[in-house]
Amino acid sequence: MENVRHLEPRDQADPHGQTRGDMDAELDVIGGCVHNPRHIPGVRQILQGTDFARPAHELIWHALGHLYDTGQPITPISLRIELEKRKELQRAGGLAYVVQIADHAGGGEPEYWAEKVRAAAELRAEADLGRRIVQQAIAPDAEPGQAVTFIDDYLQRQKERSAGRSGDPADALMAELLDASSLDNMPTLEPLVGDLLHRDSLARIIGPSGHMKSFVVIDLAAHVGTGMNWHGHHVAQGTVVYLVAEGARGIRKRVRAWEKHHGVAMDNVLFLPRPVQARGPEWDTLIEAMRRLQPALIVIDTQARVSVGVEENSNTELGIVVERLDDLRRATGACVLPIHHTGHVGEHGRGASAAKGALQSEFHVSKKGDNAGNITVTMKVGKQKDDEEGADIQFALKVITLDGEFKADGRPVTSVVLQSLDNRPRLLEPGTSEWLVARLDRDGVDGTWGAPRVIRWCADKGIQMSKAKIEKALQIRKSRGSFDPLMGPENLPGNLPGPTFNQAPQAKPGRSGENNENPRSTIPPQGGEVAGKPITAPPSPTPLSREWGGRGEGGENTPTDTPLCTICETPIPTDWATRGYDTHLGCDPTTGSHPDTAA
Repeated sequence: MENVRHLEPRDQADPHGQTRGDMDAELDVIGGCVHNPRHIPGVRQILQGTDFARPAHELIWHALGHLYDTGQPITPISLRIELEKRKELQRAGGLAYVVQIADHAGGGEPEYWAEKVRAAAELRAEADLGRRIVQQAIAPDAEPGQAVTFIDDYLQRQKERSAGRSGDPADALMAELLDASSLDNMPTLEPLVGDLLHRDSLARIIGPSGHMKSFVVIDLAAHVGTGMNWHGHHVAQGTVVYLVAEGARGIRKRVRAWEKHHGVAMDNVLFLPRPVQARGPEWDTLIEAMRRLQPALIVIDTQARVSVGVEENSNTELGIVVERLDDLRRATGACVLPIHHTGHVGEHGRGASAAKGALQSEFHVSKKGDNAGNITVTMKVGKQKDDEEGADIQFALKVITLDGEFKADGRPVTSVVLQSLDNRPRLLEPGTSEWLVARLDRDGVDGTWGAPRVIRWCADKGIQMSKAKIEKALQIRKSRGSFDPLMGPENLPGNLPGPTFNQAPQAKPGRSGENNENPRSTIPPQGGEVAGKPITAPPSPTPLSREWGGRGEGGENTPTDTPLCTICETPIPTDWATRGYDTHLGCDPTTGSHPDTAA
């Protein structure tokens, strides 16, 4: 194990991929340049701002370079003022962190530490190259030689980055240019909810006040948290943070109603019931908390409540709010989803248009109707930057009564949940073959039953159907190869008898010893029969030939000594019975009762 490098405490990696030594090197570069600005040109020859692993260090370095280029004094105070002008002081770690960096003199050799920072940046780039090559090589559609393009792109980028270190701002900008082939290496949008919401994006839901926007978003959040498909749209499960800046007291009822309706707990959804202001210092605390939590979806309910005092009609002021929302997105890689009101007229978000340009997706929610029984909620796709907008999505409302909760006057506490009008289960018309399949499934009827037994079963249940429809139903069950129901019990008429599957058979009168004599039969003696009397066989739906022991064309009676099949209870051919068979071969081919195989 001598060839294994053991990490010392100062070498442990932090969330940015840095070791303790890498972080110290970055601090020594910046601190050394603050103490002695004459080193800034030399450091610029070695590294550029993107070489810093910590975003805060890159912000401070750019502010430091601006002070140097404009001939301003470089001190911790001037650096703080410049960061405040750029509205980046908090993102750079705050005043205390800026002062702390200024204390790192680096032994007066910032160029030496700059080489260390550059080497660490190049190692990170090589590690990223390796990861991309491995991902390409193990992809399902991988082909030999495709990963070579990553290597060519890496070498070209390194050449351009070296040119950017010359200190010429134009060279640095040119180093960031991408050719068409390099675009394939950029990550694509990762779906969160179908083609509607994506990770690492800024989306928005807008609509008039009181038009069910929050109900739609709670439903979305709950499905992302639990991983359940959202009304026909695939969902990538992840943690959700719901910032309840408006209507916090009513959120509990909506959550409990959703849980009762779906029969599951609303897991992985966290609520923050207070309006954190986007332009206040607490927003940076929120960003840091979310960076640690790494949620998949962050809901802001509502945009207006987290931007109090902002002039909504000013593109400049609203643009700052949008930028702060984008800071939250960049720090977490989540889909940030604010809720916003529309104006008094039209379907556009209230205020300036600056926000919409930054959005990946925008949805308009509205309702029609005056009570829960006739309200229709429509969600219209107003914008999809990189996908087609798609059709509208419509919902009805279902009233849910909360268990054990009552108002002061004794009335139960209720809330509502959304039910899709676009993905409703298909209602089957009673009397059709498909309906009979669902009814047989619901009552647990054995899939091996033939037409005669099902005809008798239908007669006992009071179901009147033609022989052709019954046979079609049996063909559907046989071709399906399983007993998965075509429809849920909720789609059957409410006056049907309850299911009998997995229930003990009820004691009914019948011929003594009948079940022992016919152990294969799963039909107990029928109701209304008198014990001791033989069971009257139901009439065959089609005339049976004389050879098979039925009525011939002339209507002769079946011989009374003809044995019956123990599966379908119809006569077995005489020559077949004399060989010892007690079933039709087609009724039970795996029974094991055939004498030829038993011997």
